[in-house]
Amino acid sequence: MISFLNSENNFLAIPEENLYTYDSANVVIQSAPYEHTSSYLAGSYKGPAAIIEASHFVEFYDEELDQETYKETGIATLTPLDFKGKINADAIELIEKATFENLNNGKFVISLGAEHTVTLGFFKAHLAKYPDLCILQIDAHSDLRRSYNNNPYSHASVMARINDLGVPIFQVGIRAQCKEESQLIKSSPNINTWYAHEIATNADWQDQLIANLPQNVYITIDADGFDPSVMPAVGTAEPGGLGWFEGLQFLKKVCANREVVGFDIVECAPKEGEILTQFNLAKLLYKLLGYCTLSPTFVSKYCFKKNAHILR
Repeated sequence: MISFLNSENNFLAIPEENLYTYDSANVVIQSAPYEHTSSYLAGSYKGPAAIIEASHFVEFYDEELDQETYKETGIATLTPLDFKGKINADAIELIEKATFENLNNGKFVISLGAEHTVTLGFFKAHLAKYPDLCILQIDAHSDLRRSYNNNPYSHASVMARINDLGVPIFQVGIRAQCKEESQLIKSSPNINTWYAHEIATNADWQDQLIANLPQNVYITIDADGFDPSVMPAVGTAEPGGLGWFEGLQFLKKVCANREVVGFDIVECAPKEGEILTQFNLAKLLYKLLGYCTLSPTFVSKYCFKKNAHILR
């Protein structure tokens, strides 16, 4: 039986039992507090819990969408995955199996991770469910090293492992990489990188990128893809990332024009006495879920309009 958190501890502190239990909610939030390869500032294992705690201060009502999104879908917040004794490939297998179980139960899965390595497990599960899938990565770093510190499962290699799967990769906001990664991008037909210095001078970059996206999209958001003024508490900060409204505008366009089948948010490394990053990521999660309701396909699969037994 899958365990979930109650109203005092769940995302948004949702009070209505019929909107936060696993059986009744169509959306689930799973936490993967796995941190094994952080290379600069550690602490990302605290990120998922910090985001959920900060979400208790996010308003239910979205003034842009004119809705209380959680009432459209329900949101069950699962107990965190336990990585005791599991690292590298074993940790990825645990994540993949847990994610796939939720997908098979008909849930829309949102994942909160520590280091970016966890995205490999999330994505492999979604790829098994949606074979024609691409991945959209918002990030400061390419994460395309074949290995880092002799570990192919490093956070700096997660997109290299996804590239091994032969799927289209779309990267946004990249502004830190090694020469090896640059050469791979130039030589690969599957990797499409929109560098931060390019989008800063291209007013049409969002529409141009979306025009090239396949229909089914999985989104992974590294917190450092946003500018440090928006997301300061990250493992490896880089200046010049996406602004808040620029990022929201882009994600809204993606959701309105393509089918987002799942997403994750990773690499929040909370700092004592600073709550900006985890609060902004909690709000970003809720905004992005709301944008998903702009898709008729999402509405038909995950919104309560088709479930008359759920009280609105």
